[in-house]
Amino acid sequence: MDQILIILCNIMALPSVCIAREVSMKIVEEPSSFGYPYQQESQEETLKMRITPSNFSGPSHLLVLHGKCFTKIDDSYKYELCPFSNVTQHEQSLRWNPYSGILGVWQEWNIENNTFQAMFMGEGDACGDHYRSVKVELHCGEKHEIESVTEPDKCFYLLIFKTPLVCHKHSLLVYPTLNETLRHQWDLIEGEYFHGELTTQGYNKKLHHLFERAGYMLPPSKKQAIAKQAVEKENMKEEFHAGDFYDLGTCTDEYKKLKKEVENLRTLLATYQSSNKTSETDKHPRTEGYHYYEGRSMEDWEDHGGY
Repeated sequence: MDQILIILCNIMALPSVCIAREVSMKIVEEPSSFGYPYQQESQEETLKMRITPSNFSGPSHLLVLHGKCFTKIDDSYKYELCPFSNVTQHEQSLRWNPYSGILGVWQEWNIENNTFQAMFMGEGDACGDHYRSVKVELHCGEKHEIESVTEPDKCFYLLIFKTPLVCHKHSLLVYPTLNETLRHQWDLIEGEYFHGELTTQGYNKKLHHLFERAGYMLPPSKKQAIAKQAVEKENMKEEFHAGDFYDLGTCTDEYKKLKKEVENLRTLLATYQSSNKTSETDKHPRTEGYHYYEGRSMEDWEDHGGY
């Protein structure tokens, strides 16, 4: 086919066709992002967590995941898991206002049967009368990757994260991670439960308190305080956007921003004024009808026999 086309080009004198045939085309396989990329990027960059993530806790070998993030594009959404920090969701859509938000912020472990069963990320973005939350289960896998994200209940998500760090059968046991004091307390609790001195409810309650002291779980009172503080902070921000400064720190920050803007405007004004002065005082004589050559006008040059 190519040889036939070349012959036709030569016979019929159609160089444009020949040239066009030789031009290689770059096939763009990525989806079009016309209309929203800058907005979406700014949304991802400006997402702010309602609460501060809890400190790292749990098996020490999982510390290598701290500070790293893993992404998965599933249907029309991109999910990003940052262990011991947060989970975010970004809509991959061509509409003018794609959704980007925080599904949950790292708070505590879900512990069952002496095992770190899942990471709990709560206090995400508002979802009706509730706030989004995520349960992150750790499963054995050949590499670090998000396997799936589902929404079993409205605003509650289940994320399956695969990692080789949990493939050993003892990798998620709670007891070995405790200090000697807490291990001894757990031994006493087990003894009391074995001898019938504790009910199942009392046994679970004591273990829960032990996990709280270890820093693996949050006391209910602290979780309530964190949630309340987040709501109060949001309310204060609404008042601020309405024109009120709700604390000294915010007032100071806004003052610094305004001061910087004023300094930038002054610099811009000074530059503009300087350029105007230069244009007024340094007019080229050529604008007055003279042509200069080596500092002398053409009239002087002609008077001195230049031509």
